Amino acid sequence: MLPPATDFLPELEFQTSRSSGPGGQNVNKVESRVELRFRLATSELLSDEQKQTLQQKLASKLTAEGELLVVAQEDRSQLRNREIALRKFHDLLTKALHKPKPRKATKPSQGAVRQRLESKKKHGEKKANRGKLNF
Repeated sequence: MLPPATDFLPELEFQTSRSSGPGGQNVNKVESRVELRFRLATSELLSDEQKQTLQQKLASKLTAEGELLVVAQEDRSQLRNREIALRKFHDLLTKALHKPKPRKATKPSQGAVRQRLESKKKHGEKKANRGKLNF
């Protein structure tokens, strides 16, 4: 079970910078882009098994130093971008740590098998009767 995103706050490092893209003067003078950094190896909230799973599943999203980097610059507000980054971070961890339910092998019922074979037989007879008639 993954703790809530707020429990991770002491282990998270936030960095702000100027956002790219349209936005007029606001983009040029306000640091609204938020970068969230999380050191996976030194986390005290995650078990060793969870750390290993995250290391494998999020390998493409980790920096060379082993930090998970999440960036948010969707909003003009730094505070909302920080909330967005936290939500993205928690969703990322939740999705990576989700264990799919094991599939149970099933077989079709005898009635379903019999019905399918009867249908095939009828279809075959219908096609066989389409042949040329000899007079």
